[in-house]
Amino acid sequence: MPASLPSNVIPLHVPTLQSACSQCNLRELCLPLGLSDSELDMLDAVIGGRRKLKRGQYLYRSGDAFEAIYAIKAGFFKTDVLTEDGRDQVTGFQMTGEVLGLDGIGTELHTCNAVALEDSEICLIPFTDLERLSSEVHTLQRHFHKMMSREIVRDHGVMMLLGKMRAEERLATFLLNLSQRFMARGYSAAEFHLRMTREEIGSYLGLKLETVSRAFSRFQDEGFISVHQKHICILDIQGLKMIMTHPPSSSGT
Repeated sequence: MPASLPSNVIPLHVPTLQSACSQCNLRELCLPLGLSDSELDMLDAVIGGRRKLKRGQYLYRSGDAFEAIYAIKAGFFKTDVLTEDGRDQVTGFQMTGEVLGLDGIGTELHTCNAVALEDSEICLIPFTDLERLSSEVHTLQRHFHKMMSREIVRDHGVMMLLGKMRAEERLATFLLNLSQRFMARGYSAAEFHLRMTREEIGSYLGLKLETVSRAFSRFQDEGFISVHQKHICILDIQGLKMIMTHPPSSSGT
């Protein structure tokens, strides 16, 4: 690794392990249904391989040249940007079966950092090859457009979250969203481990750390969740859903 490259950045030229989409148990999350065997073979040929990252390693940094998108095969990531006052603002959390790197399509430069929150593994998909294949396989093209649309909708949802919701509503929405995403991957919807810190949750939700901690304590006192360090057990999903429409307090940010 060149001396000028930070030790926690993965260079694009490191050796990779080939990964076949057709054999991956996450294909229904990452890939469109209905691809023929020959089309799956074509997609397999595009995948640039797999890469493993240790917790805290950067997949890419803001300002890096955009060359590929990344499907998360295993693990958990956060994306963040550096604000004008020097703070790291978390813009999202991404888990197994989701895609990173779409932020670079418009300018051909990444506009945020992507950092592994635990030991993780990604599949690298060179974007020029994906574009070429998408023009030939219309099912894949439609899936890619849907993926872009989901990112737009997600960004809009975050803006609504930060603009109109009170503290408890924001945290309840966040926990319910994680619950749904874990369930879609075959994991428990009621019990999971948070990979991010409360400070990172606060950054994402636009809340101070002490506000996040108070909201967690309130949810536990009310019997909605039980918390042991980063382990969350949702005891009353309907209760959390009710908070989204009838927040228990008017805690600030």
